[in-house]
Amino acid sequence: MTRIARLFDALAREGRSGFAPFIMGGDPDFARSLALLKALPGAGADLIELGVAFTDPMADGPAIQAAGLRALDAGQTLAKTLSMVRSFREGDDRTPLVLMGYYNPFYAYGVDRFLKDAAAAGVDGLIIVDLPPEEDAELCLPARAAGLDFIRLATPTSDDARLRVVLTNISGFVYYVSVAGVTGAGTGARGDVDQAVARIKNAARLPVGVGFGIKTPEAAAATARIADLVVVGSALVDQLAATLCAAKGPAGVERTNGGADSAVEAVLALTRELSAAVRRARL
Repeated sequence: MTRIARLFDALAREGRSGFAPFIMGGDPDFARSLALLKALPGAGADLIELGVAFTDPMADGPAIQAAGLRALDAGQTLAKTLSMVRSFREGDDRTPLVLMGYYNPFYAYGVDRFLKDAAAAGVDGLIIVDLPPEEDAELCLPARAAGLDFIRLATPTSDDARLRVVLTNISGFVYYVSVAGVTGAGTGARGDVDQAVARIKNAARLPVGVGFGIKTPEAAAATARIADLVVVGSALVDQLAATLCAAKGPAGVERTNGGADSAVEAVLALTRELSAAVRRARL
């Protein structure tokens, strides 16, 4: 049984939803991003989505676009992201970790090489935003053969016919995008999200995670009542960015007396709030 399957089995036994924070690998730099990654399970993360920085993140709003640029400016690469995963696995062999990104960096790395290195590093699954099911031979099928779950996005515009195509060949869970827009943009209407999750569960027979537009503990709790996994990204990335900004001196130079730790701790503090709300949601 994979780490992802074990997680959802445990969540079902506990009668609760899981919480999955998204962070961008390498944001704001390798050292702080790795420190944050390692601390997330202790702050309540049940599963972690680790972003792979890319120059043209078409599905992402301003917050995650900025996070990717900070990471790239700091020298982050896909190879460094895999290095982060290897370091994370030295202390945590239980928490599922999914890479989320766009196909170009994986293609440039080389699919066969990437899948070998990802499996060895301890990656559990992939979400490739811009690789549709019509292109499953590119990465989805090879990933499944390599033992990695391939997780696909379903959206409010996915009708029944398209949903059947989207669900082909996937494993792990289905990621429902609760808004018709980019990450961090608005929130989905509660009734619409409820109906969509029920429809996907019936069609997929897989757990359903919900993300995009979930920014507060209250919204996370509401989502946790109907979804198997609650995904929050932009709110955490915004928290990191705001703390970095506050840590800069008058000349725009980052202070060294606590600024680094405060950025990580600010994200962990919000993670604790969101995770606690998700865990209490069905009590």
